[in-house]
Order: sequence, then structure tokens, then C-alpha cells
Amino acid sequence: MSSEQEHIAGESGRPSTSTSPFHQNSVPTVASASTHPESLRPLNPSQPDLRQRTAPRPSLKAVGLVAVAIRRMMTPQKKLGKEPTYLSSLRAIVTETYLSILLIFIPIGGRYTSKRDSYVAVFITNFLAIIPLAKLLGFATEELALRVGQTIGGLLNATFGNAVELIVAIVALTQCQLRVVQSSLIGSILSNLLLVLGMCFFAGGTRYSEQGFMAGAAQLNSSLLAISVIAVLLPAAFHFATNQQADPDEGLDILRMSHGVAVVLLLIYAGYLFFQLWSHAHLYDEGEHAGFAEPSTAYPNTGRSLKGLARSAIRRKKADEEQPAEPSEAKEKEEEVEEPKLNVVSAVALLVVITVLVAFTAEYLVDSIDGVTEGGAISKEFVGLILLPIVGNAAEHVTAVTVSVKDKLDLSIGVAVGSSIQIALFVIPLLVVIAWGMGKPLTLLNDPFESVVLFLSVLVVNYVVSDGKSNWLEGFILMMLYVIIAVSFWYYPGSNPLADLGSSINLGGCSLEAAG
Repeated sequence: MSSEQEHIAGESGRPSTSTSPFHQNSVPTVASASTHPESLRPLNPSQPDLRQRTAPRPSLKAVGLVAVAIRRMMTPQKKLGKEPTYLSSLRAIVTETYLSILLIFIPIGGRYTSKRDSYVAVFITNFLAIIPLAKLLGFATEELALRVGQTIGGLLNATFGNAVELIVAIVALTQCQLRVVQSSLIGSILSNLLLVLGMCFFAGGTRYSEQGFMAGAAQLNSSLLAISVIAVLLPAAFHFATNQQADPDEGLDILRMSHGVAVVLLLIYAGYLFFQLWSHAHLYDEGEHAGFAEPSTAYPNTGRSLKGLARSAIRRKKADEEQPAEPSEAKEKEEEVEEPKLNVVSAVALLVVITVLVAFTAEYLVDSIDGVTEGGAISKEFVGLILLPIVGNAAEHVTAVTVSVKDKLDLSIGVAVGSSIQIALFVIPLLVVIAWGMGKPLTLLNDPFESVVLFLSVLVVNYVVSDGKSNWLEGFILMMLYVIIAVSFWYYPGSNPLADLGSSINLGGCSLEAAG
């Protein structure tokens, strides 16, 4: 036998070192069983199948991920202090704002509703009564948002941010006041873009020679607002483009087009919320992007800006800080305890009670519009476009102007432009869908003069915020532009939305007189 044959014979006598699964670790493992699943089949059919024990359960993993996501969304962003008592909660409700003194007009307005020929008194008293109700509604929403995470808190603020405008519009819709519904919503956008933003720039400009803000987030919001306004105005463009042709079905086409556009706008709003609150929340975080904001410039010899006056719910970050905070200071800010003013039960009860009061007060207010405007001294167009937006936005306006003086201009822009986006993408299409379900012919065919004014206002605001800086003159110009629009609509007779649609649609119980 040759040496090579002896070597082979010797190797055959040694234990095998093969990597076969039957020889790893000298004991068969679960992995080897998975290679030969026949070995796991029971000899007796009554015995359990071992493959069922080792099968993966992806559903449990998915449930765990959902549970983690829900827990994260419901976890407060800051550590909360001691829960207030009912007595301290009641005290906080009464002393939250000096506007609470206007609550006395709620019973006064209810008393005047029983008297005939008191339309002006009913309108004025209920007009004043809604202003503190809007402030308390926002207060209750903020207190509830403290108990949840940033995403759920943002959804709460987004839902109840324009609740007063939505309730007033729904009440007007039930009474077929279609002209008031359309004018009030367009007026809310104009009020936020021109009056509120202008007052913020002007008030901040009286303290700072030039204020800077995050131009990226502001420009993104302005672009989204322009897109949403264009979508809202498309049915009006369609009407004017086909107005030369005698089409008896044009009104029905515009109504169907409005329904389709409204559904698409609601989908865009859902995507906007996901973008702002989840996927790109860092773009709206002032602390993350303070370095990208233009620094504010104070007037000579005016001293340093005010400190410590901003709300505790808003994270402070001045753009003109020269040195970063020490780690210990940053840790103290992170561990800052948020002291709630209301307990959960009081906040929920306040939210429910205020919503009911707003509904009743709005009904009295809308009921008196016809009596106020029938003499011709004031038009429905002016009431809807100028007066009604002040009702729901007065408290929000005060907050925006106050924080702009404290060099928190990003927050002011977020209030003004963000509220306008919410009205264009959520409130207006939601009302069209609600009217669709009620059988009311509410469309996106707005008054032509209102449409032109709205589009030009959006262009002006886009131009103003493009450089990331503001001064008092820009604010003064925006305010004066709003005054010019108000004077124009004082004399503008307006148009009837149902008369423009023709006779091809179902009026849903609405008359031409009520709609106009």
C-alpha cells in the first residue's frame, strides 16, 4: 500500500469534522431541526406538532411597536408638577384673562333675544360674549395638551384652534346663511395674514430695530398657504372661464367639483399634520434652528430684551445669544417642571361647557345678522369678512402680539400663518363636506372680489417673509392694507352664491334671500 493510500485510510478512521448540522456541538439543535422539518412531525397524530411551537409570531411584534408608539404619544413632553385642586382650578379659570369680565354679556345677550326689534343689542352683546369664550377654549385645550405628548398635543391644538370659527360657520350653515359662511372664513384668513401679522411686526418693531425669524419654516408655511388658497379658488376660476357659455349644468358641475376638491384638501391637511408633528417636527422647533434665524437688532441705548416673560409651555431660545448654555444649565432646563393650572377633570369640563356656550351664543349672533343688515347701513359682506373673524381670533391675536414684543416672532408667525393654513385646508373643506351631508349647496365658489383680495394678500405675505427679517414699517403696511380692504368691503354690496349657481342644483331647503 502506498503512503498516499495509507494516509487516506488513516483519515477514514478518524472522527469526522464535517460541518453537517447532525454533528454540530455533538447534539442536534433547533436550527438542525429546521433544516429537516420531517424530524419534527409527530409519529402519533394526537401529539402536538413541534413546528407550531417554533413558528414566528410577527403579530406580537407589531402589537408591541404600536403600544410603544401610543405610550410615546401619550407621555408628556415635560415633567408635570402637582395636580391642582378643584378650588385652585376654579381660581385659575376666573383669573386667566382680563377678558373674562366680558362673560357678563352672556346672560345679557340671552335676555335681549326674547325682545323684538333688538337685533343690534343682541348682535353686540353676543359679539362681546364670544371673545372671552374663545380665550377660555384655548386655555382648556392647552391644559389638556400638557398631559400628552407633542403629537397628540399638536392635534388637540389643531382641532380646537379654530373651533369658534367652525361653530359659528356651522350655525350659519344650518340657517342657510351661505354668504356669511364663505365671507367669515375668507375674512379669518385675511385677518390672520394682514392684521395679526402686521400687528406682530409693528409691535416687535417698536422694541427692536429689526427682528429675525426662521425664514425656512415661514417660507414653507407660506408656500403651503399659497397652494391651499389656489386650490380653494379653482372653482371660481372655472366659473369665470365658462361664464361666457350658456351651460345649464354649470352649477351642478361646480358643486361636484367643490366636493372633490374638499376631500383632496382634507387629505393634504392630514399630510401637513404628519409633516409638522411627526416626520419633520424639527423644522418647527425653535430650539433646534435658532442658529439659522436672523438675529434681532435692538435700538441703541434701549437695554437688553425682556427675559423670563414667555410662557412656560414655549421653550425659550434667543437668537442673539453669543455663547451656548453650560451643560448644567441645559440639564436644568430639561428637568424644568411644568406646573398645570387645571386638573384633568376641570379642563375637560371647561372644554365641554365652553363649547356649548359658544354654540348657543353663536346661534344668537347669527340670528341677529339679518336684522342688523336689513336697514342697509351695514352689509352682510362686511359683517362676515371683517366683524365675525374678530370674534374668534381676538384672544389669539393678543397672544401673538404679546410674544412678538418678547422677540418670539417665530411663534407669532406660526399663530398667524398656521391658523390661515388650518382654515384653508381644514375648516373650509370640512364645512363643504358637512354641507354635502346636510344637503346644503355650499361650494368653493367665492365672491370674485373676495377671491382677488385673498390671492393678492397671500402674495404680499409671501414676499414679506421671504428675507427672514421684519421691521415696524412692514407691519404698518400690512395693517394699512387690511384697513383699505375693510373700507372697500364697507361699500361692496357682494353677490349671492346661489344666484351664481343657476337653477340646476338642489337648494336643500335654502332660499335665495336667506343665502344672500
